[in-house]
Amino acid sequence: MTLAIPKTQAQVSVGVSVSANIAPPELPVYEQPACPVDGYLWQPGYWAYDPQDGYYWVPGAWVEPPSVGVLWTPCYWGFVGGVYGFHAGYWGPHIGFYGGVNYGGGYFGVGFAGGGWEGGRFRYNTAVVRVNTTVIHNTYIDRTVINRNTIVHNRVSYNGGRGGITARPRPQEEQAMRERHIQPTSAQLSHQQAAHRDRSQFASVNHGRPSTPAVNRMSAYHANTQANRHANTAGVRNQQANRQQNNAARTNTRVNNNAARQQHPQQQRAQQQRTQAQQQRPQQQRAQQQQRMQAQQQRAQQPQRVQQQRPQQRAEAQPQRAQPQRAQPRAAAPRPAEPRERHR
Repeated sequence: MTLAIPKTQAQVSVGVSVSANIAPPELPVYEQPACPVDGYLWQPGYWAYDPQDGYYWVPGAWVEPPSVGVLWTPCYWGFVGGVYGFHAGYWGPHIGFYGGVNYGGGYFGVGFAGGGWEGGRFRYNTAVVRVNTTVIHNTYIDRTVINRNTIVHNRVSYNGGRGGITARPRPQEEQAMRERHIQPTSAQLSHQQAAHRDRSQFASVNHGRPSTPAVNRMSAYHANTQANRHANTAGVRNQQANRQQNNAARTNTRVNNNAARQQHPQQQRAQQQRTQAQQQRPQQQRAQQQQRMQAQQQRAQQPQRVQQQRPQQRAEAQPQRAQPQRAQPRAAAPRPAEPRERHR
């Protein structure tokens, strides 16, 4: 990628001002907002380029022309010499060549079909562009210009190269390119700068679908991006404050740790003793628990022994009853001796 002029004014000059090695994304699909003020002209959205962050979308918008009677020729990307070059838009009495890109909103590839100047006032073709009819009454309807001014029916955003549009400048467009041109207004430049500050507009973030494809007033978009910028700045400051607080807390922690390491040896020994006591406490608790369990088991076994001993004690305590003595049988009385027979 090469830059022809400084970045702050890179895309305001006529001709190729910026070149890139990759093609711009397709044009996003969006609805054109209604024109809010009589005399404003439509500037279609386009892809601008940042050397570091790539392509970003500049929303389409209604813009006040620098003078009566001038028309806006949109910018376009063209592939020449192996790179994609940016051709800046400009104001002039006629519409020049803008690559045949179908931007919509009246810019269908050739000229502008959304209206024209008549008697110092701009007439709007409401068949092509949207206007606020409560404040704009100088309108007409012509649908034939749509097909007559359309080059392609796709969303390709560049001319030439692989996949690009093959349109070439027509004689009237070449003549318009040689006319005296007026560079974009300060409002248009501020509009592009506001889009550049909006990170959601970058293709690397939105993947070709910008969050703000178009606005009816540039001033409202500028205010929103400015408010978002202040909010982001406040968020960054809060993050920095949080980081400082965290760093201070870490510093205090390190100081405390160093102080603890440098404390008196007696304090260190006391600390070690407390640590050992804390480590031994679970063992003591387990020993006490085991002792309580053994005591409970002994108490549970004691009633059983008592019950076993009681019958024996009762038996020993009872006196022994005397056994009745049985009468001994009396001895039989001796029989008297029989008399002896005398011998005759």
